[in-house]
Amino acid sequence: MDKPRKKYPRKLDLREGRVEMSHGAGGRAMAQLIDELFVEAFDNDLLRQGNDQARFEVPAGRMVMSTDSFVVQPLFFPGGDIGALAVHGTVNDVALSGAKPLYLSAGFILEEGLPLADLKKIIDSMGRAAREAGVMIITGDTKVVEKGSGDGVFINTAGVGILPEGLTLSGDQAKPGDTILVSGTMGDHGVAVMSKRENLTFETDILSDCASLNGLIDQMVAAVPDGLRCLRDPTRGGLAATLNEIAGQSGVGMTLREAAIPVRPEVKGACELLGLDPVNVANEGKLIAICKPDVAETLLAALRAHPLGENAAIIGEVVADPHHFVRMETLFGGQRVVDWLHGEQLPRIC
Repeated sequence: MDKPRKKYPRKLDLREGRVEMSHGAGGRAMAQLIDELFVEAFDNDLLRQGNDQARFEVPAGRMVMSTDSFVVQPLFFPGGDIGALAVHGTVNDVALSGAKPLYLSAGFILEEGLPLADLKKIIDSMGRAAREAGVMIITGDTKVVEKGSGDGVFINTAGVGILPEGLTLSGDQAKPGDTILVSGTMGDHGVAVMSKRENLTFETDILSDCASLNGLIDQMVAAVPDGLRCLRDPTRGGLAATLNEIAGQSGVGMTLREAAIPVRPEVKGACELLGLDPVNVANEGKLIAICKPDVAETLLAALRAHPLGENAAIIGEVVADPHHFVRMETLFGGQRVVDWLHGEQLPRIC
């Protein structure tokens, strides 16, 4: 972000004001937008340096880096918004390697006409999410496109973290006999976004599970430091896509038990109404863990001891299979293949 300037003729109008092309032109209007919204919400010593990059110290060890872009529609949904989602998503991508997330960058593409009040809500939400996750947003960029060329706001975040020595969690580590766990109920985020998009109402509110998982992961690693094989978050494509991806990476198959997969009754009902399968629906605050079978119960107890893992469950096992199929033992006693979707079941979900 450009070096902040502190004096302006008047404050931004956060009640009636909207993003203008001048807010991306590199002049006083852009500097004021950065100072009064971004710097105020993300404030920290590194960001206040005001350079086009951030200089920071890191402990010795292996670095982890991830980047992601967020284009969810609508921008605000039950249980979250695009700002919190951008922080949680990148924090989780770093943390799922076992690393401690440290710093984030944030790039914004703003559409001309976006209400400044909405932008402030999004930025403030990002600031809260970062503080709660124990990370700092230390550099960024802002661009503005003409009205009709965007969709309110798109956000790109990149994150870096430090990985402890001796810890290797990867999708190619699963072995036949390993146990598969999930940290909680499936499909919450995707159904929450879709319900808002389609103006659906249910007897019980369905909220996104959007959350940073680094605290939960720290607890899991501490409980079974030598027993974890792989951690992954089942975002786009849900549980089905993520397990198929891991099965292909590791050259194994998987067997799941449908009765063991936790799904909230209201999410299950919404999926039936919308013609969706909960195992294909996105999550933004859940993880899949694959571990050695002898530590599965210890890991399950560690998950359930954390607020973000209270509905954790063991849902299946890794098996030898040259075809790398993911199979489901159904509620009716049969078996079906849990395959990748050909396309996106729910577009613009994150």
